[in-house]
Amino acid sequence: MSGGTEKKAYEGQSITVTFEARRCLHAAECVNGLPEVFDTAKRPWIRPDGAEAERLAEVVRRCPSGALRYELAVGGSKTPDPPTQLRATPPDS
Repeated sequence: MSGGTEKKAYEGQSITVTFEARRCLHAAECVNGLPEVFDTAKRPWIRPDGAEAERLAEVVRRCPSGALRYELAVGGSKTPDPPTQLRATPPDS
């Protein structure tokens, strides 16, 4: 699923999903949210035509790192809200 530093685009008929591997936190929101689209055992691992564009966009917006983004073919582009900022907190002593 990741390992590279490049951004790769996966084009569907009504939506294009981009993935930036270096940003991925492996939270699995995508894989758990739409396994018919996001399947790390297949190549390509993102298949945008596996679900309705609006449903796919909804799952992409859940990506906590911002590694996934999308652009709708009809109606222009949409960039998800900025990713959630995650910080490690030291355990209480």
